[in-house]
Amino acid sequence: MSYITLNSSKLYHNFTFLEDLFSQHNIEWAIVAKLLCGNEKFLDVLLNISDKEICDSRLSNLKTIKKLSPETTTIYIKPPARRLAKSIVEFADVSFNTELETLKALSAEAVQQNKVHRVVLMAEMGELREGILLAELMEFYGAVLQLPNMEVVGLGTNLCCLNGILPDEKKLKTLAQYKTLLEKKFGVKIPYISGGSSVTVPLIYRNEVPEGINHFRVGETLFFGTDVFADGYIHGMYREVFTLNAEVIELSEKPRVPSGTAGTNLTGDTPAFDQSEYDQTSVRAIVDVGLLDIDAKNITPMLADIKIIGASSDMLILDLGENERGLKTGDNVEFSMNYMAVLRAMNSDYVDKKVVNVLSGAAISLAENSN
Repeated sequence: MSYITLNSSKLYHNFTFLEDLFSQHNIEWAIVAKLLCGNEKFLDVLLNISDKEICDSRLSNLKTIKKLSPETTTIYIKPPARRLAKSIVEFADVSFNTELETLKALSAEAVQQNKVHRVVLMAEMGELREGILLAELMEFYGAVLQLPNMEVVGLGTNLCCLNGILPDEKKLKTLAQYKTLLEKKFGVKIPYISGGSSVTVPLIYRNEVPEGINHFRVGETLFFGTDVFADGYIHGMYREVFTLNAEVIELSEKPRVPSGTAGTNLTGDTPAFDQSEYDQTSVRAIVDVGLLDIDAKNITPMLADIKIIGASSDMLILDLGENERGLKTGDNVEFSMNYMAVLRAMNSDYVDKKVVNVLSGAAISLAENSN
């Protein structure tokens, strides 16, 4: 069975890297853990490393987090469906909202459960995904203030996830200005502006995060060390917290070009072949992972001389060239993975999940004291 590993020590390094960065700029941050898909092994690692708020967009995952760590603050980070109001109030300490009717349902449920439910109002800043139009924000906020058992703890925005609209200083300043206007008009204090996500982290280095933006939500950069803004990586962070391992189930020298009439394959493509390679051969390996579990475009063999030829539903075909490394049936091949590859593998019941380089609570304590 193929498996994905989470490297606990690398994740801890990335966590402390971001913790130092944010603390230097008086920014609080929450971890977006939806990538882990509620896997208890991996959530245990995260909760052992961090005391931060945990964000997710799936209620079942928040329920798992509350089971593992009842004291952890959980945040539901997409506009809730009204039918889920009972569970949102039960398992999410905070939710991100854009619809007044949904907020009314959450308010009624909070009264029923004798809780104060905290909310962040998400503003539309040009990405055209979720968000309240700025022209409607004042009236919207005033209406929310009338709802019992509700506390608005922040304004937020989401950028780059749908149309790729990048955050910039002007957009973030506008969001901060609206917070000031709301506070003056209604005589309230709004503690947080959750204006940052992984894509906003590089703006810290460029001193382009305005005063008042004091809360970030970070997932991808924590797990992959990515500079999402520039489509690169942040120096000093680990890229390969996750690794895919797949076993070689067949290894043989075969022609480079198939024979016969080519039709469409299972993905609907008709592959083209370089006929100049017609009389050439190479060593090919088949490993036990396929399109049900991964997208071959989103993984990369860790060994540079291995190339991915293609995949079927449950097998991945590799070109080993002359197999100078002497790989044999039963050996494992390692792959690096991007965000979408990990997300897909985490959703597959056919890919096992393992933790490596486990940091115990004592080890974390020692690491903290050495910093």
